[in-house]
Amino acid sequence: MKANVLLADDEQNILRTMTICLESIGLDVTATSRSDEALKLASEKHFDIAFFDLKMYPIDGLKLLSEVKKFSPDTIVVIVTAHGSVDTAVQAIKQGAYDYLQKPFDFQELQHFAEKVYEHFVLQKQLKDLKEELHRYQAAEDIITANPELLSVINLAREVADTNISVLIEGESGTGKELMAKFIHSASSRTNAPFMTVNCAALSESLLESELFGHVKGAFTGAVRDREGRFEMANGGTVFLDEITEIPTTTQAKLLRFLQSREFERVGDSTTMKVDVRFIAATNRDLKEVLAAGTFRDDLYYRINGVTIKLPPLRDRADDIPLLIKHFVEKFGGDKIPEIDPDAFGLLTNYRWPGNIRQLENVIERSVLLAHGKKIEPHHLPDEIRKQESKRLVSLEQMEKAYIMSVIQQTTTVEEASQVLGIDPATLWRKRKKYGL
Repeated sequence: MKANVLLADDEQNILRTMTICLESIGLDVTATSRSDEALKLASEKHFDIAFFDLKMYPIDGLKLLSEVKKFSPDTIVVIVTAHGSVDTAVQAIKQGAYDYLQKPFDFQELQHFAEKVYEHFVLQKQLKDLKEELHRYQAAEDIITANPELLSVINLAREVADTNISVLIEGESGTGKELMAKFIHSASSRTNAPFMTVNCAALSESLLESELFGHVKGAFTGAVRDREGRFEMANGGTVFLDEITEIPTTTQAKLLRFLQSREFERVGDSTTMKVDVRFIAATNRDLKEVLAAGTFRDDLYYRINGVTIKLPPLRDRADDIPLLIKHFVEKFGGDKIPEIDPDAFGLLTNYRWPGNIRQLENVIERSVLLAHGKKIEPHHLPDEIRKQESKRLVSLEQMEKAYIMSVIQQTTTVEEASQVLGIDPATLWRKRKKYGL
């Protein structure tokens, strides 16, 4: 990782020695003997690292530090000071300098010091990159992932969000189909309009038709007043039909007509109404089997299947399990976020999660409650997780990621975690960036 360095010292010998030394470890050096020239250079180009002599004319090192930090707060500034000026150098650190280097120094001492400063620069850059990547990992509300397949799915959803094309979301129960539908809605120009959800499997045929299209007073027993349906209520926004394959065939015909024209009549009424809604559907079933069985209309399938988004099950997103565990522990822990015992963490990461994210969320909520703000132990987990017959085979990377996350949870600083892991802090930051921890 290339770093640009600015040197400012009015002693030519010092300036020449420092330039040779810093260039010998691969740094790109710009050197000047005048502090006013250094200020000008820093205002015209970003420097990652700067070495400023404390005693310079016409601007001393402290003033130069102060001015550069105003327009380049990320620049790592080192104050170079002669013996007897250490108190002033300490004051410089309080004003934002990273460290101070005391004269006289030999070539090897300077090289070692510069390598330490460079390592700090690398860590600072990686932390910044990590924060930026977290925006990608937390791609949509609570869709937390570092999984390349799911990130690709999210990008597809973002691309089609601000269109009117119908979207079909496929995925097992608990994979976050409704969350994905809400993301598509929120990423569109309809975001401030209503988002209406209907679970087609939870309603009888007559209730489902009324729920979708509304009804008028007297349309059936119990219809004591006019009622708007979800399509009418969502005008200008989005309607999400979950488990769409459970819709009865007669209602399928009415839904097909609506999707073709965006026109409908309330149950018991002959007045045709027209609305502007975005349509998103979801199913946890294999649509090929449903179509082959003849329980779902082919023409309706082609109408709802403008774009298909397939959500992978959690068992195929093993890298995301530690991220989701961390998220849910923080969500339910409140002011007392509990640690997770390594054995409990291992059980959680090795489990197959047939109920996917919904099951994981419920398990973590239960475990946090049972732990009462203390460490989550294996006995806080449900029997099916504690007594799983054998550990799922995972890659070395997955094992490393899980262990690093466990150590991070049980330590308070990067240095402490690095010491436990037996690696240097720079390596730890690289691995945290790699795994999204």
